[in-house]
Amino acid sequence: MTGELPHEDSSPTTGRSSGPADSVAGQFRPPRFLDDATARLGHLLGRRVDSAVHNRHRRRLRRVGWQHALDASALEFARGTAPPREGNALEVLIDGSEALPRMARDMAAAKSHVHMTGWFLSPELALSREEEPLVVRTLLAELADRIDVRVLLWKGAPVPAFRPSRGDVRDVERTLTRHTKIKTALDACTGASHCHHEKTIVIDDKVAFVGGIDLTVDGGDPYDTPNHRARGGIGWHDAAVRIEGPAVQDVAEHFRLRWQSAAGERLAPSTKPEVAGDVKLQIVRTLPAGAYREVRNGDYSILESYIGALSSAERIVYLENQFLWSPEVVDVLADKLRNPPTDDFRVVVLLPARANDGADISRGQVAALIDADDGGDRFLACTVYAREGKLRDIVYVHSKIGIVDDRWLTVGSANLNAHSLLNDTEMNIVTHDETVARATRLRLWSEHLERDEKDIQGNTAAIFDQLWRPIATEQLHRIEEGKPLTHRLVRLPGVSRRRRRLIGPLQSHLYDI
Repeated sequence: MTGELPHEDSSPTTGRSSGPADSVAGQFRPPRFLDDATARLGHLLGRRVDSAVHNRHRRRLRRVGWQHALDASALEFARGTAPPREGNALEVLIDGSEALPRMARDMAAAKSHVHMTGWFLSPELALSREEEPLVVRTLLAELADRIDVRVLLWKGAPVPAFRPSRGDVRDVERTLTRHTKIKTALDACTGASHCHHEKTIVIDDKVAFVGGIDLTVDGGDPYDTPNHRARGGIGWHDAAVRIEGPAVQDVAEHFRLRWQSAAGERLAPSTKPEVAGDVKLQIVRTLPAGAYREVRNGDYSILESYIGALSSAERIVYLENQFLWSPEVVDVLADKLRNPPTDDFRVVVLLPARANDGADISRGQVAALIDADDGGDRFLACTVYAREGKLRDIVYVHSKIGIVDDRWLTVGSANLNAHSLLNDTEMNIVTHDETVARATRLRLWSEHLERDEKDIQGNTAAIFDQLWRPIATEQLHRIEEGKPLTHRLVRLPGVSRRRRRLIGPLQSHLYDI
């Protein structure tokens, strides 16, 4: 374990740093009137840039009949995609130590086939951490000796400077298929600047996993625990869901669509699973228009689901995401903060301390939300760290979770940016099951607040005011003062009402396209 204390300006891959975070001690500060004028100008120009991006997206969606995705305003299931399915069993798996072994056990029990999609894959990843760990390549190779195993990956970035490069992916493909019966295909139909980003596993058309967890160690080891003990490197917070029941067929058919396009092989239609529980859920996607002939106008139901749910929020919006770039999402939240629907309305956003791309975009949009809150103390942007004594490591927040009023839940692969909501291929689940939504929020809040669930059962606004805000603020002050953390929850460093408001939208306009 390293003895260094990484902070938010650390490399996301090494977690190393050389000083306290976001310290302003000894720095020149401009006169307040000039600072205020600059802030006002930054917000004005930032809103104009965001508006230009928003209008460009609206024109694009109007051309393919999906403008309604931006006009959604009620808590409804998405239109224009697979309908919601009754009769499912749904488990939310939080952090890799819960999700990865479950995936391994279910795959090991497969009787017919395993169909897997991913952004990237590390054949050497251990899905369990026993004395005899289950390694991805070994597990899939053993399965392929008796059943069909198909792995569908993004072809990779065409420019070697970006990872995974096409050479990286070809190396993985060779490793998977050498001396095995594993079938692979590489997909690049989203074009040179976008990717296939969903992460799914379908087992016998009876069980499906959907979520944000890549079976790769490319950015960090996804096998992390809820206590995020410091391990001398980057920690990893992520989530996935396990589905049984009729909704599995929608995941299975999506794989068949993509496999036929990439591999030129038409697979037999999937079978409809039997009823397995009492949860009604919907599979929502991003498929850019033109990528697949069968879905010529695309599918933007993830965007539609988010906009509708956020617009309907009355008490609590809780988001975990790798990025917060989308001007459409930020516009809805900003309007809610300026005109709170109730006195108890609050917004909590959990982001990485240092995203591996576009950190200034997220911070610019956080600044917009701080400004919209205007001192109302209804909005909080946080991150989490791993701790061990006086040591700390960054925890990379890679989960893509949304919860609204404990009556809407989404989990999947989609980030809150144009790449995920408009351009890459993505898959999320959505449910309006209040029991599942509330239980998921309580589990996540228990983990991040380091409290038993029984201690956070009360009013969400009270928990926000009495725990979220004071804990996160105190820990940020400790980082700024060079002191060790006493809690894993930290207010997102490096943001304020004034900071980065303009640079975020400008960067977004340039490369979140």
